Amino acid sequence: MKTKTVWIVVADGGRARVLKANEGLTKLDMALDYELVADRRPSRDIDADRPGRTRDRAAQGRHAYEPPTDPHEHEKIEFARKIARLLDDERKKLSYDEVILVAAPKMLGLLREALPRETLKLLRAEVPKDFSKLKLHELREKLPAIV
Repeated sequence: MKTKTVWIVVADGGRARVLKANEGLTKLDMALDYELVADRRPSRDIDADRPGRTRDRAAQGRHAYEPPTDPHEHEKIEFARKIARLLDDERKKLSYDEVILVAAPKMLGLLREALPRETLKLLRAEVPKDFSKLKLHELREKLPAIV
């Protein structure tokens, strides 16, 4: 009988690692040879264009439109979508049987919203903690106890 492959996504708003574990989480390694990294430029570089302008209806003044979202918040949402696309593509390739999300609560919510329904069905657990800065050996110690 084939043992289940569990992928563990450890993420924050700017970077993510995808780890591969066996069903009992006793063996933990990198599933991908790279880290996913979000756009971390300063706000002035992300939103470099000048905002559009409009005239007031009642008065003679003009003012700039305010952006509907903070540029960094928008980048976090896009990063969560990037992770979700990766997980969905790998699900279709049968790369894993279950997935565990480990992220700060806000990022966990963004990931949950971005994941397609079919990938959500494979969600084994959610851990609302920011372990993104921990080394691999530290994750090996902490994750089995939490999950």
